[in-house]
Amino acid sequence: MRSSRPITVTLGSQQRSVDARLNSGMYSSASEVMRAALRALDREEEALDEIMRAKIQQALDDPRPGKDAKDVFDRLERLHDERMKVTRSGM
Repeated sequence: MRSSRPITVTLGSQQRSVDARLNSGMYSSASEVMRAALRALDREEEALDEIMRAKIQQALDDPRPGKDAKDVFDRLERLHDERMKVTRSGM
C-alpha cells in the first residue's frame, strides 16, 4: 500500500526552477524535485528552531534585570510614530 497520495501543486514562476532541474538530469521527476525541496525546507526550519531555542536560553540565562514591558512598548510606539511621520512627510 502507498504511504503517500498524489497532490496537485500550482507553482507559477517557480515551475521554471523545477523544469531546469529536470532538464539538467539531476532529478528524474517533478516529485523528486518537490521531495528534495521539502527536505531542504525541513532542514532550514530545524536550524532556525535550534537558533531560536539557543537565543531563548541565552535570554533566560542572562543575569541582567529584565525590562518593564510597558516601557518597551512605549518605546516601540514612539519609534513607530517617528517613522510614520518621516514616511508621511516624504510623500
